[in-house]
Amino acid sequence: MTALEPAIQVAVARTREQVARLHEDLVRYDLVVWTSGDISARVPGADLFVIKPSAIGADDLSPENLVLCDLDGAVVADTPGWNRDPSNAVAAHSHIYRADPSIGAVVHTHSTYATAWAARAEPIPCVLMATAREFGGEIPVGPLVELGDESVGREVMALLDSQRSRAVLMQSHGLFTVGVDAPAAVRAAVLAEDIARTTHVAQELGILRPLPRQLIDRLYEASRTRLGIGATAP
Repeated sequence: MTALEPAIQVAVARTREQVARLHEDLVRYDLVVWTSGDISARVPGADLFVIKPSAIGADDLSPENLVLCDLDGAVVADTPGWNRDPSNAVAAHSHIYRADPSIGAVVHTHSTYATAWAARAEPIPCVLMATAREFGGEIPVGPLVELGDESVGREVMALLDSQRSRAVLMQSHGLFTVGVDAPAAVRAAVLAEDIARTTHVAQELGILRPLPRQLIDRLYEASRTRLGIGATAP
């Protein structure tokens, strides 16, 4: 096994346990089917992250078969799961971690309603107070990008850097969310799908009415303060 300091070994084990457990939430909230979707989480105190292996479903997922990678997306040899291929989104995840050290986890799903908005290449407009509170405005959509390298990660970061939303869509692909830790990123994915569904239903019923910018800012600021973040709306 690759030699890791004892404290890092403990951190890796805890991260594995958490990521494996949270994948059950992706299934519980209907955010993934079969082997799609993945969660990754940064290992505290190390330039490492844990990610789901490729082509494995939640029922077969365990802490031991998660893959440990460095921040370039390379698998750490001779560690549990090292003989498995990481998720095919690993390059996107690794780019996001390198680009923003404050991001502790990344979630990628193909949840039905969020992905339907992505298929139309439309952002999810901010017509709900929940959207304003959680994401500070619309959930943006990025361009059509082929999979296989860091291109998706670069486009995700461009969207994250340009808006307050912790959730972004990639055209004809799906949803990416980030958080300070894995529970926060999963929460964002669950809420983004709920908002995508409700906004779609509202659009089917009639004209969508975006919230005023000042109200969005107040709701977002109040939410950040309540969570102890205290971010100031730009």
